[in-house]
Amino acid sequence: MLISVALGQVLSLLICGISLTSKYLSEDFHANTPVFQSFLNYILLFLVYTTTLAVRQGEENLLAILRRRWWKYMILGLIDLEANYLVVKAYQYTTLTSIQLLDCFVIPVVILLSWFFLLIRYKAVHFIGIVVCILGMGCMAGADVLVGRHQGAGENKLVGDLLVLGGATLYGISNVWEEYIIRTLSRVEFLGMIGLFGAFFSGIQLAIMEHKELLKVPWDWQIGLLYVGFSACMFGLYSFMPVVIKKTSATSVNLSLLTADLYSLFCGLFLFHYKFSGLYLLSFFTILLGLVLYSSTSTYIAQDPRVYKQFRNPSGPVVDLPATAQVEPSVTYTSLGQETEDEPHVRVA
Repeated sequence: MLISVALGQVLSLLICGISLTSKYLSEDFHANTPVFQSFLNYILLFLVYTTTLAVRQGEENLLAILRRRWWKYMILGLIDLEANYLVVKAYQYTTLTSIQLLDCFVIPVVILLSWFFLLIRYKAVHFIGIVVCILGMGCMAGADVLVGRHQGAGENKLVGDLLVLGGATLYGISNVWEEYIIRTLSRVEFLGMIGLFGAFFSGIQLAIMEHKELLKVPWDWQIGLLYVGFSACMFGLYSFMPVVIKKTSATSVNLSLLTADLYSLFCGLFLFHYKFSGLYLLSFFTILLGLVLYSSTSTYIAQDPRVYKQFRNPSGPVVDLPATAQVEPSVTYTSLGQETEDEPHVRVA
């Protein structure tokens, strides 16, 4: 349980690094280039993971994957790119507090999609943990209002709020799709195809929408270093997130990422002289309590064992069922975080 929570906090720290470098680029150097920053990350994914797929042999080769599933990864690449773009764009229209609260919409999206498409079932303690985490986020938003960090509303707050909700929905779709791919196929295939289609579509969007902003950037070694830092954190986030999702779940990861804003805030106390409130500490420990509650027990997957096909652990032991036996629908219990790879599943008819 503690390992699951700790892995999620590593992802939050990477997002903290992404937020800090983006803040320096936009506020200190007036480099508003969210598409270009995403493009750099997709290029790194392409160079590392897509080339890995290209040199593989057999059914795991890049061309073989493209022949079978190219249109699915094309849609996923677009969803991932636009999710990032919509949330960043929302900062021009609405407040920081609204973005922090509305971004939590990704959690019910992930829960619903996991329920219907991954057949994951939750227990009462999971919902209690989720509610506690969201209460922690509400506490942080209240602290922002008290210390005056809720500024930033632009000309049309409704547009900004809708952009956040749209981005959160796309994030939820992307995360659940990612969980399905890494459990049934492979992490390298997911990252390689995201790198391929993400680089392609972000390059087109960059040429159409952001080329003028890119020309305005006052290039020097400091800006270059910030872009390098941002790309390194983003690449680390994309590379490590599938590992954490496979050990836990997409829902658990999104709950863990709620602490990212707090890490950014704590850094901002020293770097940007933010005002401090005791509610921030209360918020942090409330979210951690919710994470511990959520991770304290395992979820389970409701599925006929013949159809299940070792979804949780494709390489694990499989209990052969008689071909002629009548098998009733059952509930397959599985731990998304605590069980070891060599543990057989316990099936309760």
